[in-house]
Amino acid sequence: KQWYQRRVREFNSILVSRSYRHLKMVFAEYKRIASEDIEKSIRTEMSGEIELGFLSIVKKIKNVPTYFAEELYKSMKGLGTDDDQLIRIVVWRSEIDLVEIKGAFHSLYAKSLADFIKEDTSGDFRSLLLLIVK
Repeated sequence: KQWYQRRVREFNSILVSRSYRHLKMVFAEYKRIASEDIEKSIRTEMSGEIELGFLSIVKKIKNVPTYFAEELYKSMKGLGTDDDQLIRIVVWRSEIDLVEIKGAFHSLYAKSLADFIKEDTSGDFRSLLLLIVK
């Protein structure tokens, strides 16, 4: 248990105190030295919410547009839509990197983000999202 807590603290101190650029270099060096991705180590050494949290941080650091494209997809897949998550990401990223996110979304799911929104939302909510996304 102490070993696990120490490992969590080590991962946490590195992931939250370094720049994206620095962490990308750390991940590359880690892979060179350990012969495996940092994600595999996290899956092996962590569990539960801690594991999911660290994996999300690493995924976002490695590729921000892909991370948000996947989060947008998750907000709309299956029955029902997570409206809060969908609008939070679209509005928040609209003036930052939404163009790149739309490209990543299309690459991952072979469908445009706008088309996905059209199929999964309705009314004024759909209209507002489509105005932002287009």
